Amino acid sequence: MSLGATSRSLRGISVAVALLAVGAAGCADVVDSAKDGAKKVARQRSVFSLAPGDCYNPNSGATETEEFAIEIVPCAEPHEGQVVGEFEIDDKKAFPGDDAVAVIADERCPVEAQKFAPDTWALPAGADVFYYHPTKESWATGDRAVSCAYTKESGKLSGSLKSDAMNPDQLAYLKGSTAVYDALWANQPEGDQIEDDLPGYKLQAKAVATALDAHVQALGDIEQPETGKLRAQLEKAAGEWKKAASAGDTDTFYLAYDAAFTGIDPNKSVAARKELKLATTVPAAEAEVWAG
Repeated sequence: MSLGATSRSLRGISVAVALLAVGAAGCADVVDSAKDGAKKVARQRSVFSLAPGDCYNPNSGATETEEFAIEIVPCAEPHEGQVVGEFEIDDKKAFPGDDAVAVIADERCPVEAQKFAPDTWALPAGADVFYYHPTKESWATGDRAVSCAYTKESGKLSGSLKSDAMNPDQLAYLKGSTAVYDALWANQPEGDQIEDDLPGYKLQAKAVATALDAHVQALGDIEQPETGKLRAQLEKAAGEWKKAASAGDTDTFYLAYDAAFTGIDPNKSVAARKELKLATTVPAAEAEVWAG
């Protein structure tokens, strides 16, 4: 099994954990090292045994590699990753290839991650979706599983990322909000300038407007004052996105786009999030986008 960014592969199941030999270090240090090594060995599991909720440390310590076995650890201990979901690739007689597997996992793992931890604002900085997927060799043995995980390229995670049970209002807000920003970034035009690809930017605007309409409608069922204010603001923003989507020229698009983009600034949702008892710190990556 190999681990690929927002990707699992197998060549065999084997692992060797070296225990420190007695040297210049004191006896107590050697005993402690031996205990740590023995504990690591005892925690080794086949990478095929990963299950949602498991916290783990790859033996390689890398985020793009092949793994044969993995160290399962209590989530209370510092760890490099946590499994957030899994699914089976539809059975195919022949291995579809790494690229085809990656396309499937890139689409489905974020969905699994959203189920596991719906409020991405509550995630620690640097956490991102990765996944273990079958290799050609493991496919031949019947492996069809993809294990989706949150991990970090540097540093450790602390505690479980599993969200506490959420009420319907919280889930409705998060579902709609996620869909809006997914529509924005998933439909990013190829051209850096609107003049380079006006049709592409108009399609993006249409997708965001559609997602906003659904979000606004769902927020109408939440009877909270700050959430009501946010709903009114987003309804206005949706109108600007619709103007951008129907713009006949770049100047008209620019006029609508400025207000449309500002209208979905995540900073403007903090009060409603606080009211709904959700995380209120805007992730650094999002804050940077709207700060510019």
